[in-house]
Amino acid sequence: MRLIFLGPPGAGKGTQAQRLAERYSLVKISTGDILRDAVSRKTPLGLTAKSFMDQGSLVPDDVVIGLIRERLKDSDCRSGYVLDGFPRTVPQAEALSKILEEQKTTIDRAISFEVPEQDLIRRLTGRRSCPACKRAYHLDFQPPQQPDRCDVCGERLIQRKDDREETVKNRLRVYAQETTPLLKYYDEQKILSKIDGRGSIDSVMNHLLEVLKGVNKGQK
Repeated sequence: MRLIFLGPPGAGKGTQAQRLAERYSLVKISTGDILRDAVSRKTPLGLTAKSFMDQGSLVPDDVVIGLIRERLKDSDCRSGYVLDGFPRTVPQAEALSKILEEQKTTIDRAISFEVPEQDLIRRLTGRRSCPACKRAYHLDFQPPQQPDRCDVCGERLIQRKDDREETVKNRLRVYAQETTPLLKYYDEQKILSKIDGRGSIDSVMNHLLEVLKGVNKGQK
C-alpha cells in the first residue's frame, strides 16, 4: 500500500501512521524525519535544507520535494509506505504526482483524519513536558500526580510555545487554508477517505482498517 495521511496538528495521524506501518511492514515517511536524516548525513539537499533551518526559515518546496524524490527511490519503499503530513499543498501534491509517474506507481488512498477544532485545541494546549527528564504529560488525558510538577523528578512542567492557545489557533488556520484545496484535489481523483479522528487510538485504528480493506482488494 502507498498511502497519504492528512490531518491538522493534534489529529493523531502520526500515531496512526506509525501503528499502521508496524502492522503491515510499511515505511512511515514524514518530512521532519527526512530533513533530520539528510542534515545528519550531510547530503547536498540536506546541507541546503540546513542553511534555511539555521536561519529559522521554512525549507522551500523544491528542496522538500527533492528529498521526497530521493527517499521514495530507497529499496525499503518498494513494499509500501505512509506519507505522514506530506503533501500539504496542491503544488506539493502535483510535484508528488510527477515523482510517482517517473516511478510508474500511484497513491492508493489519501486519508484525512477529521477532528473538530475545539477538540484539537484541547489536545494541543493541554500538553506539558518536563524540561529536566523530558517526560510528557497531558492535563486531561495523562495528568501529573501533583499540579505542574513532574512525577519523576519534581521539576516544574512547561508548556511549549507551539502549544499555547493563540499559536495553536494560528497553526490550525494555516492548515485549513493550505489543505482544504488539497482535500478537493484528492477527492476529484476519487482516492480520498475521511476518518473521524475522535475516540481512542484503537477505535480510530479500527476505522482506518475498515477503509483500507478496499485498498487491499485493489479497489479505489
